[in-house]
Order: sequence, then C-alpha cells, then structure tokens
Amino acid sequence: MVMLLRVLIDQEGWNHYTTFRRHFRQAAKELATEVQEPSLASVDCSESTYERWYDGRSRPQTDARQVLEHQFRRPITELLSEVSDSGRHTRQQPESVSAPDTPLRADPAADLHMMGRQAAMAARRAMEFAMGAENNQIGPETLAFLQDEVSRLAGLYTRVPLGTILDDLTDLQDRTFRLLESGRAKPAQHRDLYLLAAVLSSMLAKASHDLRDPRSAMMQARTAAVCAEQADHTAMSAWVLGLQSLISYWANRPDDALHYARKGSVVGADVFGSVGVWLASLEAHAAGVLGDAATVDTATHRATALRERTTHDDLDALGGNFTFPTIRQDYYTVEARVLLGQGDAELARSAENAVRGFANHDDPNWAFGDEAGAQTNLALARLYLGDLDGAAEAVHPVLDLPAAQRNAPIISSVERVRVSLTRGPVRDAVAARELREEITAFASRPALALPR
Repeated sequence: MVMLLRVLIDQEGWNHYTTFRRHFRQAAKELATEVQEPSLASVDCSESTYERWYDGRSRPQTDARQVLEHQFRRPITELLSEVSDSGRHTRQQPESVSAPDTPLRADPAADLHMMGRQAAMAARRAMEFAMGAENNQIGPETLAFLQDEVSRLAGLYTRVPLGTILDDLTDLQDRTFRLLESGRAKPAQHRDLYLLAAVLSSMLAKASHDLRDPRSAMMQARTAAVCAEQADHTAMSAWVLGLQSLISYWANRPDDALHYARKGSVVGADVFGSVGVWLASLEAHAAGVLGDAATVDTATHRATALRERTTHDDLDALGGNFTFPTIRQDYYTVEARVLLGQGDAELARSAENAVRGFANHDDPNWAFGDEAGAQTNLALARLYLGDLDGAAEAVHPVLDLPAAQRNAPIISSVERVRVSLTRGPVRDAVAARELREEITAFASRPALALPR
C-alpha cells in the first residue's frame, strides 16, 4: 500500500523531482492569487522533502498541504490515504519514456470519498423530503434527525477543522429556530427543541470565539443561555456559563472569566456531570492569569474532588466540548500553574504527562486544540527551567499545524511562548530569536483558512 499522493504523482508523470517541483510551484502561485495570500506564492519543496513525501517517510505540513490540495484538487486527507500500489509507474522511469498505454488507476478505495459525499447528499435530500411531509406538525423523524445531527457535530467539533462543519452548524441552528417559531411543535417537544437550540448556539459561540470574534461569541452564548433556561436544563445553563468564562479568558478579561466560572459552579451545584469539574478548572485558569496562587490551589483541589463524584449525563454523552475528561483536566491543571509565571521540574513533568494524554489521536476524547495547548504549556514549563531546546521541541508540532486548525486560542497560546522567549536568560540566544521569528510568522498568517 502507498499513499494516493504517490499514485497521482506517477499517474501525472511528475515523478521526477524537477517536474514535480515545477508544477508544485505553479500551484503555489495560483493558490496565492486565488486566496489573496502572497506568502503562499513562495512555498517550495526541496528534493529531500519531495523524496520523503514520495516514499511515505513523512507527511506534508502547514502551507504545503494547501498547495497540494490545490495542485491535485483533492482534500489532504484523501491525498494521504493509502491505496493499492499495483500497476503504478516505477519511480526510476526517465521522464522522456512514454507512459504505458493503459492508464494507471488507483484502488477503488480512492473513490470512496466522492461516493461517500454523494451518498450523504442523497441522505440529506431524503430527510428534506421527510421533514416536508411532516409539515403540519413536527413528527418523530424530524426531531430524531435534528438530534442525530447535533450529536454528530458535537462529536466532530474538537477533531476537525471548523471550516468542514460550519455550514452544517449554521444550517441546523436556523432549522431549529424555524421549528420553534413555526408554532408546529407540541408542548412536549418544546423542551427538546430548546435544548438542541442551546447546544447549537453554544457550538456557534465557540466557532465565533475560534474565529477571534468574542462579541459574536457572546451573542451566541447569551442565546444559548436563554434556550437552556427555556429547556429547564440546569446542566446546560451551567455549561453555557463555563463557555462565557472561556470566551472571557481568551479575550483577556480574566475578572469576567472568574465571575462566570464561579456563577456556573453555583448554578450547577446539584449537577453531577463533568461540567462541574470544568467550571472549577476554568476558575483555576482565570485565577492563574490574575496571579492568584491561592485560588488556583483551591479551585484545582475542588476539581479533583468533584471528579470523584462525577457521573456522565446527557451533555457528557454528546462528547466533544460538552464533556470534560481527565486528560483535559490534567491539561487545565498544568495551564493554571504555568500562568502563574513560575515553574519547576515537577511542573515540567506534569506538563509532559498532559501532552502524553493526547498522544492517541484515536481516543474519542482527543482534541487538536487541547493537544496544542498542552504542548505550548510544556514549552513554557521548560522555559522556566531554561531549557530552550526542550521548549522548541514542544512547540514545533503546534507551528506545523495546517492553517485550517490555527484557531484563536492556539495562536494566543503560542504567543505566550513568544513573549516568554523575550524574558530571562534565554532571550539573547540565537535559537530564541529564531523561534520567536517562527512564532511570529505562524501567528501572522490567516487563521482557520478553509480547506480547498
């Protein structure tokens, strides 16, 4: 088995490096013009890099992924998928030799992505018909469809680029609002519809937050709060207050973040889902920014105690941002202590353990944003010890993230590392200057570019 990228390179007859590079650079220039991002025009690949891509020894990162998607008109996940290598061209074939009369075809699995999209479109059209057939009242299939879609999107949010699900989120929120406004819902259905509206508005609040628009994020969050109250769902009301704390935290309003987290803990005092642990951890976060070590300790200990009594509820069942597993709690605990601006070998070890918690990308609780945050915390913890090389090792995987995953919290996290590199004994080191420049370049590029 080989990657589809290699199969397509052979199929196009670009397997000689100079030929591939010519087409790659042309694609970079076209993409730069199309998305109005001049820096993409200079994206290039060395011969050794091309060799590693071709042989499957490494995978393209950051801007190169966008260029390859444009060059082959396929998503990067498909280009990096494995297909059968039977019948492909041999790599050593000279460029001047004619291609075989029988064109190379990738394994049928390579077409599954397109077939899957067609099947999904057909399924959505079928549901459109079914929902229209229930136009006099909201039937069980309409409600079940909404619930299934909300559950699907909640589980995907922390694992995929926002651009791949944003249209679905906005469409589903609009549908839910329309059903609530239509007067077709039975009294018994109002609670379910308002809860779905609260969950969707919360996800769109998080989307605006990730897009560095705290004002829109708060508007969505307040809508979610109203819907949660209408649904009479205490856990969701508490969760929305946690979301408002998170938005405030990343908007550099730590006092507001502390207020919302504490208010959420009061509202959710009788809730036994993981939202209580999250709210205590958010309080520790905010206290860390404020330099309040005593509150960091108190809130962290309370989060640990709450974990002991936690039982999963209907929010935890949604997954994604609506559950707060132990690996996220460990990450939050480290971050609260890192934010106090001091650290030791014990904190560095805790930061390493937090990063290891996100090592398995197949874990249902894995989230690319949390993994990036854990890595930047590790970089900061190592800088407190004067370990510049270790800090660079920790933060580089974050700097290699594709543009579609560079959300506002991730950019803010790496900015913390850049600021730390301007202080202490490491600030004058050549390696520190180079790392600062890398971070500046990372943070200056457009965030959350849609995959092509």
